[in-house]
Amino acid sequence: MPIALLALAVGAFGIGMTEFVIAGILPQVASGFGIDIPQAGMMATVYALGVFVGAPLLTVLGSRVPRKKMLIGLATLFTLGNIITAIAPTLTIALAGRLLTSFNHGAFFGIGSIIAASLVAPNRQASAIALMFSGLTLANLVGVPVGTWLAQVAGWRLVFWIIAGIGLLTILGVLLLVPNIKNGERFSVKTELSAFTDPQVLLTMGITVLGPAAFFTSITYIAPMMMEQAGFSESGVAKLMILFGLGLVVGNSIGGRFADRALFKTLYISLAAQAAVLFAFWLWADNPVVASLSIFLMAAFGFSTVSPIQKLVMDRANKAGAPTMAASVNIGMFNLGNALGAWAGGATIAAGFGLASPNWAGALLSLGALLLALLAGWITKHERTACLA
Repeated sequence: MPIALLALAVGAFGIGMTEFVIAGILPQVASGFGIDIPQAGMMATVYALGVFVGAPLLTVLGSRVPRKKMLIGLATLFTLGNIITAIAPTLTIALAGRLLTSFNHGAFFGIGSIIAASLVAPNRQASAIALMFSGLTLANLVGVPVGTWLAQVAGWRLVFWIIAGIGLLTILGVLLLVPNIKNGERFSVKTELSAFTDPQVLLTMGITVLGPAAFFTSITYIAPMMMEQAGFSESGVAKLMILFGLGLVVGNSIGGRFADRALFKTLYISLAAQAAVLFAFWLWADNPVVASLSIFLMAAFGFSTVSPIQKLVMDRANKAGAPTMAASVNIGMFNLGNALGAWAGGATIAAGFGLASPNWAGALLSLGALLLALLAGWITKHERTACLA
């Protein structure tokens, strides 16, 4: 594989770490700013909303910018955003840093995927893209637990300084290792927007929002929940984040494999199982064994929906000849779900339902996604029947 993929993987590592590490360091952030846990949860909500807005916006604005130059610009935004977060004297400034950081997310993965595929032969393109995304996987397996531990022993600001350092490495790596790649044809925004006239595309994006929102509702508040409900120590929380990362890896692998065979069935099973796990987690959040197993399973079932949902959106948008914007917006929709989940979890805690309440809130969101999936499956089946007739 080309060494240029290493630079892309480093960037993916930084993105994965900055997005998910907040779940492990929320108590330290809250303490540092003298705020409560739901307020600190805004660090996750604002980031996710920024990805939702930034993914399609930067896809359009950067369509004529040379891809290598665009990638360097995105990594620069990422680095500056994390520096602002690290030095922020107030929560408002920290949130501004998180927002700036988030604008890199969707466009970096979109452009990075195109570059990765262009560097290898057609029969190795999927492997090249997977290698880039391995940085995201490694971030959840290693970066997030290590970041959680560092926040406990040396303060949460150090974590963002380290992530900013990863951003600098990404800039340097892209500058030195990634070749100049000619842009593709500029797409028509009007044509791309036509995909959103398809009710099935909109319905699927509803699943995109509610599915990830379900497990993000819980994982955003996992540190205070596990420390106060299940009696885990701070070091124990770091180990739980490893379990979460393993669940993401397993879910991503299984979801992609089974979606190729039976897309809607994979969605039905994953969303129903995620709801069941979250309900069980709510009932037995004070049991360390059940809690640990629930964290792994909710990540696995939650992330197993990603591949089938993305494929469903792409299939429908391709029929309209407008896949680019739909793919970008769908990445944003995942993060809109994350924002919704972080908000919903914080709202249940603030309402006095207890630190375990985000779990039942997440279960309800998962059931909502399941209902939309069943409707989408029924529409698809009806369309096929109509075509045969």
